[in-house]
Amino acid sequence: MENLASSPSVALDSPEAYLNRELSWLAFARRVLELAGDRDLPLLERVKFVGILGMLHDEFFMKRMGGLEQQASRHSTRVSPDGRTPAEELRACRIEIRNQMRMLSQLMNEEIRPAMAAAGIPILDYAELNEQQRTAIREDFALTVVPILTPLAVDAEHPFPFISGQGLNMAIQVPDAAGRRERFVRLKIPTNRPRWVPVPGTNGFVPLEQVIASNLDLVLVGNETFRHYFFRVTRDVQGEVEEADEVDEADSLLPGSIVRQVSRDLKARRFAGISRLKVSNDMPAELQTWLARQLGVTPDDVYPTDTFLGLSDLMALRVPSGDDHLLAPAHEAADHPRLRSENRGEPGSIFEEIRRGDILLHHPYQSFESSVLRFLREAAEDPAVVAIKITIYRTSSDSPIIRALADAARRGKQVAVLVEITARFDEAPNIAWGQLLEREGVHVSYGVEKLKTHVKLALVVRDEAGRLRRYAHVGTGNYHPGTARIYEDLGVLTSDPVLCRDVALLFNQLTGALPVHSYEKLIVAPHDMRARFTELIRREAEHALAGRPARIRAKMNQLQDQELIRELYKAGQAGVAISLNVRGLCCLRPGVPGLSENIEVFSVVGRFLEHARIYEFTNGGQPRYFLGSADWMKRNLDRRVESVAPVEDPKATRELGAILDVYDADNHSRWDCDADGVYTRRRPAPGEPRTASQEVFLEMAAAEKRSAPPRKRTRRARKE
Repeated sequence: MENLASSPSVALDSPEAYLNRELSWLAFARRVLELAGDRDLPLLERVKFVGILGMLHDEFFMKRMGGLEQQASRHSTRVSPDGRTPAEELRACRIEIRNQMRMLSQLMNEEIRPAMAAAGIPILDYAELNEQQRTAIREDFALTVVPILTPLAVDAEHPFPFISGQGLNMAIQVPDAAGRRERFVRLKIPTNRPRWVPVPGTNGFVPLEQVIASNLDLVLVGNETFRHYFFRVTRDVQGEVEEADEVDEADSLLPGSIVRQVSRDLKARRFAGISRLKVSNDMPAELQTWLARQLGVTPDDVYPTDTFLGLSDLMALRVPSGDDHLLAPAHEAADHPRLRSENRGEPGSIFEEIRRGDILLHHPYQSFESSVLRFLREAAEDPAVVAIKITIYRTSSDSPIIRALADAARRGKQVAVLVEITARFDEAPNIAWGQLLEREGVHVSYGVEKLKTHVKLALVVRDEAGRLRRYAHVGTGNYHPGTARIYEDLGVLTSDPVLCRDVALLFNQLTGALPVHSYEKLIVAPHDMRARFTELIRREAEHALAGRPARIRAKMNQLQDQELIRELYKAGQAGVAISLNVRGLCCLRPGVPGLSENIEVFSVVGRFLEHARIYEFTNGGQPRYFLGSADWMKRNLDRRVESVAPVEDPKATRELGAILDVYDADNHSRWDCDADGVYTRRRPAPGEPRTASQEVFLEMAAAEKRSAPPRKRTRRARKE
């Protein structure tokens, strides 16, 4: 790739103006890989990042590689914004993934596993165990695993079995009775047994697949000679309903039809095409070829590795207590100063506090339980509350929010829940939650025609002295207590009558299939979000040209939409200083002379997943702030229902500006993107103190906790 930092001016519509979406996505994976190799991090944090990288690679093959392979196999001439054909994109992605796999394998074998052994928590090979340990593990294996295993032979009478995606498998070659040829036997490693088997007398582990391989005589009784290898397949995500092309328009709004369609898609996904065959690198070439042929993949889809298959399972590794020094320091979220226990009274107290002014919440630094969950629980219990409305995109397996909503319905309140059942990989639990709520008397809606619903909104209606008043929560993350502890997200609790009326109108549109409304404050996709953001960007350009203060700061997960990228280029060329904090993929090229020299792009990757969306426009010296559910992706702007709300409370806007300032000052966990899409991690200059944004926010939360009066026991705590 030509070094664009020294190139002449680049046209807005030329391929050189854009970075490749897929390669930018993989650049994020490379940043995670760098954290796995960071020796300054606690060891088990590094292990966690190895697992995250394994998960990211799995997701990339499921979501992106399969589609590229299909287009390349059809010899599609479609060209990406950066000028690549699908075949060229596919080839570049394969090269990058193999490079990352090689680096990861070296890291695991030369650093991570030796470091775990030195720390007394090794992942051992079965061959390293002593006789006593082998005997104990073999006896336990015979009792707890052998009854589960099912070997499947392949021969003239037994066709090659179906191989499910993401499962770990053993390929066994067994000599026949005459010893002249070998039979192939497939054995699936069970997922309902621990992957990491504790080694007796130590704090170490041995992989379950090695335990099985070393004790195959208990499974294939009567055979003593085996050759075994491991393999794992990744299947495409099929049955996507995001575009909803496959749903009949005549009944696409009927809940039953959507549920049936998604259920069919979930079944179809199990049998989707294979985008990757990952094998242990000791598997002979001829067996790799035969296995690839049986699975219908090409040699380019085969990825040998000399480290564990299914690295994402490392995220489930649990070490004995006492090794806390190997983990990131424990973090207990602080109660928001206005929502502390001493401010809690009888049900309804949170609404009194919201009426005093908007409350900006920053998770996981501030507690989700004492803010959002309290908001919904109090709404369920408060006799003055007459209605609750909420969107559920993803939620936990034992959700207190679901329980609160069911409780509210049983108390006679009007409860409406919009369940987005097409949230990828969470379709089945979302269907189950929707059906459970329906049985409790909750009004459940399953989205709108041809659009995925991605808004993060909750609305509560109270009867206050005969007058109805609305309260809303506008968020950037899902209503999920678990992810609220590990995702960085924002939310605002408000009683602003205009904004709350807009939220109510949007809920009515979503649940009632009503025509699109005009909103006074709320920005809604696909209704007007693209036009509103375009207007805001252009207004900054006008301010810059008039000599007034002009700046755009935005924090989001992804940036891909070409139209908004062009608007940003033009605003930068007009003199607007633009700073884009984009966690994942970004297709905008920063720092190109004549194109984007006024635009910087950076990414923050750390202990918590950066997930909040914040948009700041200096607006000639009167800054405007927005937060909500939408990234600047074409799908978010055109094919999803998204919402972004203005934050106008003076204290809340100062807090948002301060949050963006912290990210700007980061010199440790920030990666700066150059004109060629290469990210370089910042390091403090000599003598400069280290500033890592997530550490700053953690310290701010700790300071809030230190300043809090002793916690009083609430009525709920006494009851429990």
